[in-house]
Amino acid sequence: MSVWDEVVGQPDAVATLSAAAEAAATIVAGGTPAPGVMTHAWLFTGPPGSGRSSTARAFAAALQCVVTDDRPGCGECSGCRTTLHGTHADVRVVAPEGLSISVAEMRSLVQISARRPTSGRWQVVIIEDADRLTEGAANALLKAVEEPPERTVFLLCAPSDHPDDVSVTIRSRCRLVSLGSPRPSAIASALEAVDGIAPEMAQWAASVCGGHVGRARRLAVDEETRSRREAVLRIPLALRKPADVFTCADELIKAAEEDATTANEARNEAEREALETAMGAGGTGKGTAAATRGAKGALKDLEKRQKSRATRTQRDSLDMALVDLAGFYRDALVTKTGSEAALMHPDRAGDSKTAAAQWSQESILRRLEAVLACREAIEVNVKPRIAIEAMVTTLHRG
Repeated sequence: MSVWDEVVGQPDAVATLSAAAEAAATIVAGGTPAPGVMTHAWLFTGPPGSGRSSTARAFAAALQCVVTDDRPGCGECSGCRTTLHGTHADVRVVAPEGLSISVAEMRSLVQISARRPTSGRWQVVIIEDADRLTEGAANALLKAVEEPPERTVFLLCAPSDHPDDVSVTIRSRCRLVSLGSPRPSAIASALEAVDGIAPEMAQWAASVCGGHVGRARRLAVDEETRSRREAVLRIPLALRKPADVFTCADELIKAAEEDATTANEARNEAEREALETAMGAGGTGKGTAAATRGAKGALKDLEKRQKSRATRTQRDSLDMALVDLAGFYRDALVTKTGSEAALMHPDRAGDSKTAAAQWSQESILRRLEAVLACREAIEVNVKPRIAIEAMVTTLHRG
């Protein structure tokens, strides 16, 4: 086993990062590695599902690996295991639960990153979704990246190195690691080897996930995820009359809300109970009443964070549904034109053929453009229901 087993279908990135981890081990041992192999800031880019966060975590584990007789990243030592499980004292992960990463959160993280490692070999900071940094948070991070502490490494993850995702000044101080969408064969192999998924299910999930490793894993193990996908892919051929517009829009919104509730309900309750207990709920004795009254403000802040997290989860779920819809219309266009390109939803080839027989190429393109426009509208904070209803109306009219 190796930490790189978590990185699916990215051999070039693994080679680059393995060499950097070896150079980092040389630095810790007091040696001098070849210049440019290891640096203090890295930017991992790639499409959704390509494994940006998984690759960054694997690299962090290799940096903290305490077994250096061979290549760092054994996957078995305490440094590797605690990093991969999120419990290493010197590895900080920023995974935004809301729609952005605040300046206060980043300033606190920068202060921590300036410390020397306590138990590990490096102080590692992983920033998932670095494209969600606010302007103030990006400026706070820039100061740390410009003058990095000696044994601190920053690992940033973003969809691309475009200025809309990562500021030019931060990008210029990072080494770029570009990831691509893994091939279905690589995803299927990983599902079988790492997750123990049956070969037939692994191959099916890999063929319909659109190169998204996390989505493939959820499709393989979760019946509800498979059911939601089926419901989304039934929409194109279910729009027969005007009233179907609102029915299908309601189904999309409801599915996203249920997804957000399912994903967050247990966690929300646990957070609330933990906070209430910390603030004296259920206790007796002197000062308990005052502590309970003081908890109201803390509970209000917690509810605000949970609401923001639910909004993001709902939007992420909607976006995945829209990606599935776009894939269906793309498949219909592929079928209509007689292209030999692989289908995004090979298990729905019959429906794609039916759609291609009913609609013109221009009509299919208009529908596809409507789905893409809906994604953009939600991204710029148009109310999801309005954006979805406008999209489904176009899908009905063609």
